[in-house]
Amino acid sequence: MKTSFFAAHSVIKEIYGNRLSQYLLAVQPATEVYEKILNEKQLFYDEYNVQEIIKKNPQVIVAAFLVKEDMEETLSRWIQRICGNQQSFNLMLNNYSGFPPDNIYLRIQDEHPFKKLASSLKELNHYITSCACPPIQFSSRFHIAIADDLPENIYVNALKKYSHKSFHESFIVKELQLLKRRNEYDTYKPISVFSLQPAEDAFIVSS
Repeated sequence: MKTSFFAAHSVIKEIYGNRLSQYLLAVQPATEVYEKILNEKQLFYDEYNVQEIIKKNPQVIVAAFLVKEDMEETLSRWIQRICGNQQSFNLMLNNYSGFPPDNIYLRIQDEHPFKKLASSLKELNHYITSCACPPIQFSSRFHIAIADDLPENIYVNALKKYSHKSFHESFIVKELQLLKRRNEYDTYKPISVFSLQPAEDAFIVSS
């Protein structure tokens, strides 16, 4: 599974024009877990010498879309309203797996809260497509990538090793970040944060 939502960006530009910026709606792990995942990415680099993976921050991508910048304010209001109706939840990371042909990732034990959130975000589609922009895209399997775009031989060898490795961490998802870049050569930067409702029964499971 390709994890790049905009792999066919040049084709999309031909269809929809060149004035579209790229946006990701994502969850960033809590600081302690974030640092542990960065360490895992560094260990992967040290063993397989794949530089590109170090540049990508650990995150769960919930949705991605290509829209005009003048739509940003309206979309932000819609996203905040939707997030304001969703409760915070516990996210548990449970070991490693792989997407053929090139991705090693950390599994999310319970994807249901993300699927519920994605379902609510689908109401953005009408506004986005009515403004002559491509439909919003959602992840087919929510995860945190350790390494992607790997050469086939490295992917095969790494999957054999990582399928036997353990990783167990959890954190409370309290907010979503909206990240933006203007084209595929730019770097994503956070531009907005959307808070979820506090959940009394959300708790962290110790590793």
